[in-house]
Amino acid sequence: MSRLLYRLGRSAAAHPWRALTAWLLTTAALIGLSITLGGQTQDDWDIPDARAQHGIDLLREHVPGAGNASARVVVHDPQAATPDAAVLLDLRDRLAAMPHVVDVSSPVHSADGDTSLISVSYDVPVTHTDLMGRLEPLDDAVGPARASGLEVELGGDVPDSAAAPMKGHGELIGIIAALFILIVTFGSVVSAGLPIAVALAGLAVGSAGVTILAATTDVSTVAPVVASMVGLGVGIDYALLLVTRHVEFLREGHDVAEAAGLASATAGRSVVFAAGTVLVSLMGLRLTGLPTFASFGFATAIAVAAVLAAALTLVPVLCRFAGRRLLARQERLHGASEREGAGVRDNLTARWAARVSRRPLPWALAATTLLLAAAWPALDMRTWPQDPSSGSTELTTRRAYDLVAAEYGPGTNGTLMVVAERDLVADAVVDDLAATLDARSDIVAVTAPATSPDEALTTFTAVPAFGPTDSRMGDLVEDIRSVLPGGAELTGGTALFSDISDLLADRLWLVIAFVVAVSVLLLAMVFRSVVIPVKAAVMNLLSIGAAYGVMVAVFQWGWGTELLGLDHAMPVSSWIPILLFAILFGLSMDYEVFLLSRIREDWERTGDPHGSVVRGLSSTGRVISSAAAIMVAVFLGFATEVDVVVKMLGVGMAVAILLDATVVRMVLVPATMSLLGRLNWWVPAWLDRALPTVRAEASEAHLTQLALPAITGTAPAPTPSSAAYAESPLHQANTVDSAQQDADHTERDIVGAR
Repeated sequence: MSRLLYRLGRSAAAHPWRALTAWLLTTAALIGLSITLGGQTQDDWDIPDARAQHGIDLLREHVPGAGNASARVVVHDPQAATPDAAVLLDLRDRLAAMPHVVDVSSPVHSADGDTSLISVSYDVPVTHTDLMGRLEPLDDAVGPARASGLEVELGGDVPDSAAAPMKGHGELIGIIAALFILIVTFGSVVSAGLPIAVALAGLAVGSAGVTILAATTDVSTVAPVVASMVGLGVGIDYALLLVTRHVEFLREGHDVAEAAGLASATAGRSVVFAAGTVLVSLMGLRLTGLPTFASFGFATAIAVAAVLAAALTLVPVLCRFAGRRLLARQERLHGASEREGAGVRDNLTARWAARVSRRPLPWALAATTLLLAAAWPALDMRTWPQDPSSGSTELTTRRAYDLVAAEYGPGTNGTLMVVAERDLVADAVVDDLAATLDARSDIVAVTAPATSPDEALTTFTAVPAFGPTDSRMGDLVEDIRSVLPGGAELTGGTALFSDISDLLADRLWLVIAFVVAVSVLLLAMVFRSVVIPVKAAVMNLLSIGAAYGVMVAVFQWGWGTELLGLDHAMPVSSWIPILLFAILFGLSMDYEVFLLSRIREDWERTGDPHGSVVRGLSSTGRVISSAAAIMVAVFLGFATEVDVVVKMLGVGMAVAILLDATVVRMVLVPATMSLLGRLNWWVPAWLDRALPTVRAEASEAHLTQLALPAITGTAPAPTPSSAAYAESPLHQANTVDSAQQDADHTERDIVGAR
C-alpha cells in the first residue's frame, strides 16, 4: 500500500492541475447523477422482527387505507370558547381540497369545548416523496383559521416529517471553530484553511453519493445529517494529519512533491487504516435488523469514503499550490522556530507523558475511576424512540402534542390498538377482552370493537392513562400482550415503538461484540500484539460508557436540557446507543492507530518501552489534540440543531471524543503502557505466524532515506532502521521469522514505490 500511496501523493503534487481536473470532473459527474437519478430520503418503519408489525400488516391487508399517511389538526380557542362552527366547516373544506386527501373527520371536541381535533387521511403511504416533508399545503389550508384568532397546530405523519428541518447551523459552527483551532495549531491561515477545504470537497461528493443511494433504497431522513456530521469531522482530521506530516517533511528539506509523496505513504497509510476501522464499525449497524440503521451505516460510510478520497488526492494538490506558505511566517523568514527545533524533552506533551510514566498506577486508577463515575448514570438509562413530545416548543408538532395531552389526556397521543383475526378469535372473546382492559386503572377509555370492511378482523383502541414516553408504557404493553388470546395482537405506533426499544436494547450487545471483535483483530494484525488491541477495546468501551452516562444525566435526568434549548427531561432516544457506539468505536480507534503507530516505530528503533511512549505521545500529542478539538467543535455544533436525535448524538459524540483525547490518550494509554512495559508487544508465536502482516504506517526512515536515490536513480543505501528492528527487543519478544518478514515487506513496498 505504501508504494501506491506514495505514487498517488507524489503524482498529484507533481501534476496538480491534472489531478485537480480529474477530481472536479468526477465531482461534477457524481453531482449530475445525483440531480438526475438521485432519490429523496424517507423513513422505513417496517420492522419485520417486531410483534406490532404483524398487526400492522393485518390492517394493511384487510382495511383499505390502513398504513397510509395521516395528519392531525388541533384547533384551540385561546378565549376558552368553542371554536366557531363556520370556521371549522371552512377549515374542513380547505383540508379536503388538498392533494391526496381522501377523508377529513368531523371535529372531536374536548370536554371543556375550547379545542377541536380533526383527522386528515391521505391515499398514499408514508413513503410518498411528494407528500412527506412538505408542510406548505397544510399551512395554506389552516391559514384563514389562524387569521381568525384561533390557535391551529399540526401533528401526525406529514407534519412530523416536515416540521423540524435541519438549519445547517451545525456545519457552520463546526467549520468556524475548526478554522480557529487550525490557525492556532499551524500559525498559518493557508495551513488552517487547507484541511477544511478538502473536507468540504469530500463532503460534497459524499452528499451526492447519499442522494444516489436514496434512489436505490430507503434512506432515513436523519441519515444525511449523521453522515455530514461524521464526514466533516473525520474529513478535517484526515486532511490535518496529512498536512501535518507534509509540513514535517518540508522542514526536513524535501521539495514539495517529494514531501507530498512521503506524507501519503506514512500518514496516508494510517488514514486509510483508520477509515477502514470506521467503515467496519459502521457495517455493524446492519446487525440491528432495522432498515433505518442500515441506511445510517451506508450513508455515513459513503461520506467517510468520500472524505478519505479527498484527503488522499486533494491534500497533495493543495500542498503543491501552497508551497512553503504552509509554514508559519516566522519559519519562512527565519527558518525553523525555536519551538519546533526544541528537543522532545522540552515539549509540554513529553513532560506530561514522563510525569504519568513515573507513577503510572495512581494515574491509571484515577483515570479509570473518573470514567467509571461518568459512566455510572448509564445504569439508569431508559430509551424510547423520538416522538413530538421531545421536540422544541417552537415546533407546531410539539404544540399540537401538548394541546392534545392537556385537552384530551396524555394517553391520546399514544393509543394502543388490538387486532383480532375473526376466524381465530370469537367476537365474544374480543368483547370480554375489551371489558377487561377497560377495567384497568392504567386504561382510561376503550372504544367499542369494530369489524373490518371484509369482516376478517375485529379491532378496538385502548387509551392509556399516561403518555407514550412514560416509564410505565413498556410494562403496560407487556401486560396487555400477556392476556391476549391466540390470533390477537397489540399494534399501533406506541406498541411498535415499544418493540423497537426492546429490539435495539437486545441487539446492542450483538453489535458491540461484532465491532469489538473485528477491531481487536485488525489492531492485532497491525501491531503484532495481544495486549494492545484488548487494552484499546477496553479503553474505548470506558469512554463510550462515560458518554452514555453523560447523556443520561443531561437528557434523562434533565441536568443540561435548558442549555440545549429543551424544556423538560426525556428518555434517551432508542436510536442513540447503537448508533453512537458504532460511530465512536471507529473514531476512537483512529486516535489509537495514530498514537500507537509512532510509539511502535520508536520501540522498534530503540527497544525502550518507556521512552518510546513518551516520544510517541510527544510527536502526536499536538495533532491528536487538535483533531479531537475539531471533532468536539463539529459535534457540539450539531447539538444546536432542532432535532433531538441529532442533539443527543452531537452531545454524546463530543463527550466521548473529549474524554478519549484527554483522559484515555493522555493518561490511560501512557500509564498502562508504562505499567506493562515489554508485555505491551507480546504475541504468541503461533498467532504471530497466523496473522497477516499489515502496517498502519510505513517506516519514515525507509522513505526519507530512499528519497534521494528515487530522484537520482542511484541504488538505495542499506536501511539501518531495518537492521535496528532485526536486533530490537520486539524482534526477540516475537518470532524471528515474523519480525523479519514485517521489515522486509515494508522495504519491498518502498523500493517498489521508487
